[in-house]
Amino acid sequence: MAKRDYYDILGVQRSASAEEIKKAYRKMAIKYHPDKNPGDKQSEENFKEAAEAYEILSNAEKKQRYDQFGHAGTGAGGYGGGGGGMNMEDIFSQFGDVFGGGGGSPFDSFFGGGSQQRGGGGRRTARGSNLRIKVKLTLEDIAKGAEKKVKVNKQIICNTCDGSGAKDKSSFHTCKTCGGTGAVRRVTNTILGQMQTTSTCPTCNGDGSEITAKCNVCHGDGLVRGEETITINIPAGVSEGMQLSMSGKGNAAPRGGVPGDLIILIEEIPHETLKREGNNIIYDLHLSFIDAVLGSSVEVPTIDGKAKIKIEPGTQGGKILRLKSKGIPEVNSYHRGDQLIYLNIWTPKTLSKDERDLLEKLQNSPNFKPQPGKNEKSFFDKMREYFE
Repeated sequence: MAKRDYYDILGVQRSASAEEIKKAYRKMAIKYHPDKNPGDKQSEENFKEAAEAYEILSNAEKKQRYDQFGHAGTGAGGYGGGGGGMNMEDIFSQFGDVFGGGGGSPFDSFFGGGSQQRGGGGRRTARGSNLRIKVKLTLEDIAKGAEKKVKVNKQIICNTCDGSGAKDKSSFHTCKTCGGTGAVRRVTNTILGQMQTTSTCPTCNGDGSEITAKCNVCHGDGLVRGEETITINIPAGVSEGMQLSMSGKGNAAPRGGVPGDLIILIEEIPHETLKREGNNIIYDLHLSFIDAVLGSSVEVPTIDGKAKIKIEPGTQGGKILRLKSKGIPEVNSYHRGDQLIYLNIWTPKTLSKDERDLLEKLQNSPNFKPQPGKNEKSFFDKMREYFE
């Protein structure tokens, strides 16, 4: 069965902003939430489908690939057909912030026991924090795309206790406060009757168990500092300040939790001679007066190497030449900008006596005075006579 379009699932336009996508997902999640529709399998599937759509469209990198390649650009397709590859607790843990909560169901305080209906007994799935790094790129890297290997210092799973934080298996005991459910319930008498609320157990933080003997290496955290070498594939066309995201490459989470993401901030290294403006490359070419008058053939730098261009006789200062498709490509597109060459007439500051005498002879020539619209062919002929 063909997968539905993610934008159709959330009921938003392809031009929708990140905030509009978030609001649309919140609306769909509340509508199809399992606690609001107990026993309704179709609502549960719709709930998972909305989570799958939001997982892709809320991530700039994944959204970009989806916009270009459709479902084929999302790898395994998010949670799989209909979102079935991820259980409810994973969805609540990953997207709980959408509801302004701490990762649990937004309905727990109203429907009581909702987390137990999901089979999690109130236990929270921990999530590692995101990491941010900066990657510096040359103009050539940006034009062609680059593969960068970076060493990232971050929290990793403790090998001694495998992230449990305990000295050994016998160090775990059922939490006495919540009885192992990871949640505590409170019944309050109101004018409308009794209201039951559910919250995470303050003793075990939702784990359902307590550690009596902590790991000697991580001291109960389940995490230690470590270094990981990560390969980052940067697409062509990125720009200064753009952020890329690598899912699951951030700080690890204890007890089998979900790792955070690695956020990569792009920095451009200024080029010695070329300047970027959008997807175009700008180069200032300084010509001698003689080359501008008689014409010439010169080499100019480009991001692909040297290129030879022809300067027509009588070229005026301020003229702009264009090298098609010699600029920066658009991200995930075959379209490429141009290189613009700004021509500047260079004036010498010092002259020899012979050079000055020659120019003084030419100074009174009518062809040396601006004459807009007049045919300048005779001027070129006279100049050739002087210099030949």
